[in-house]
Formats: sequence, structure tokens, C-alpha cells
Amino acid sequence: MSSWRVRAGSGRGGEGLLWLRMTHTEIDISAEFVRDLLRDQHPDLADRPVRLGARGWDNQLWRLGDDLAVRLPWATEGADELLLKEHTWVPALAPRLPLPVPVPQRLGEPSARFPRRWIVTTWVPGEPADRAPVTRGAVSADALAAFLTALHQPAPEEVDTGGRGRGGPLSGSSEWVEKQIADAVERELISEGDAEDVRAVWDDAATAPDWAGPPLWLHGDLHAANVVTADGALCGVIDFGDLFAGDPACDLSAAWTLLPDGAAERCFAAYGHALDAATLRRARGWVVIRGLAGLHIGDAGVHGRPGGKATWGPAGRAALRRVLAAARR
Repeated sequence: MSSWRVRAGSGRGGEGLLWLRMTHTEIDISAEFVRDLLRDQHPDLADRPVRLGARGWDNQLWRLGDDLAVRLPWATEGADELLLKEHTWVPALAPRLPLPVPVPQRLGEPSARFPRRWIVTTWVPGEPADRAPVTRGAVSADALAAFLTALHQPAPEEVDTGGRGRGGPLSGSSEWVEKQIADAVERELISEGDAEDVRAVWDDAATAPDWAGPPLWLHGDLHAANVVTADGALCGVIDFGDLFAGDPACDLSAAWTLLPDGAAERCFAAYGHALDAATLRRARGWVVIRGLAGLHIGDAGVHGRPGGKATWGPAGRAALRRVLAAARR
């Protein structure tokens, strides 16, 4: 029987001015525990095989048979509210998206056994890109462009436009960015010369004109651990907990954070909506945030979950390298 002991203490981390607070709970989560939750609330699913799938930033993921997964918040406060947001909106969005996504099937309510919401979703096959990076640039650029084109439609008025700190102007994150640049230089994760270039990209992004269009549906968290690959190609998008409405630059940054060198331009050319220079400037700013966050979180000795997130460091470094190369052209 698989077993995981969650010991979550207090701490800080995140990106921009967003700080995630850890919960102060200790719960044994095992395959039998997940099965007991299902027996209590969704007994028709309780006899399916249960095995550990992954532990993400906010949630643990347990495979439920071959085609479903159970997601339980395990570390950060508010993660169960993000699951509720997925349960509310993703079923309506999924049919128009050209890549597989985890579609919520059932909602688990807080109970004496587990005092937080949890969900059952479809399982998206593939390996997270922080462990199996995208290597097939052309096909993946086209796939990402098609996904973003389909997703980036005007959202209903009631959809969140804050995005856990991602919905405001980039300039509000300047203090955090400078702190992370200085920290990365001190830890010799980037050179002084690259640090100056990163600052220049950030300053240009933070002073770009704001998005003037309607708030568009956004995934909001398109980093390497939230997409999956197969045979080097992008084949699915997961974790819609940060779904919100706003500036598409946030998602468009994925062309540099996810795709291999030289593929971003193909993605932008295939994107089905108008792209102006200001949006691309802001997108580069989001690459800076994502890249620096990857370096920071990837150092398990500084900030990470039990076992760390070592795979996030190389992904963050690659994102910064790509956006610097684009800015230097």
C-alpha cells in the first residue's frame, strides 16, 4: 500500500507578489485513505484500483483506474477553492480545447475524514514537461497555438480577473523580480551579465502599455509541470486551478517557457488572434517571472516541498535563456 505522510509547516513562496501559505495539518494520505473518501461520497468509484500519480504544488494526484484521477489539496491554503473553480468552469471549456485536459467528473465535499474539497477528473496521459521537456518544436508550437487560440475567448463577467496576483500590471511585481535576480546571482544560478539583461527585459515589459481588450479566458499557470508530453511533443494541459480572465500575455509566455529554442516564433505566427508588440513585451515579462520562480523553487534547500522541486530549476533556466535570446535579436 502506498502511503504519504504530509507535514506542512508555514512558509512563503510564489511568483510576483503572490505568496502561498502552507497549511498546518498532518494527514496520512494513502491509497486506502483515497478509497475511503470515495466510499463515503462516491461509492460507485471506490472499487477501482488506486495508485499514486504525482504530488504537485497544491495537490496530490492519485490515479483511479486507467481513465480517472483524484486530486486532493495537500499543501497550500485555498487550493480546495481552486479545485472548486475547475469543477465549475472546465467542463464547459474543455469541449472546444484541441488538447486533452483533466475534466472534472465529481466533487468531494469537506468531511470529518478530510476537511477540504477534492475532485475526481479525467486522467490526461503523458509525462510532465519539467521531467520530459518538449523537443519536437514545430508540432508542439502548432499545438500550443491552437490551444491558446481556442482558450483565449472573452470570459463571462463573473469570472475572476485577479488570478491570485496575476491579473494586475506587471510593475506591481518589480520588487519581487529584483529580489529574485539578486538571489539568483548570489547563488551563481545566473551571471551578473545575464542579470542585467534580465532586468532590461523586465523593465521593458513592466513599462509596456496595459492590455486594452476584454478579459480573456486564461489558463494562468502554463509552466513545465502543468503540461504533459509524449515522444517529445506537447500532448496535454493540466491543472486549471489558476483559471482566470485577463491579459493573454500571461499565457503567451508559454511559447518561451515550454517550447524548445526557435519555436516561439512559429507559435506566435500560428496564434489565431491579433498580436501587438506591447502584448509580446508583457509576455516576455511573464517569462522572467516564471523563469526566476523556477530557479527559486527548484532549489529544494531554499524553498520546496518534501523532496524538493529540482526539475523546476532547469526549466526556469531554459526559459530565461530563450527570452534573453529573443530580446537580443
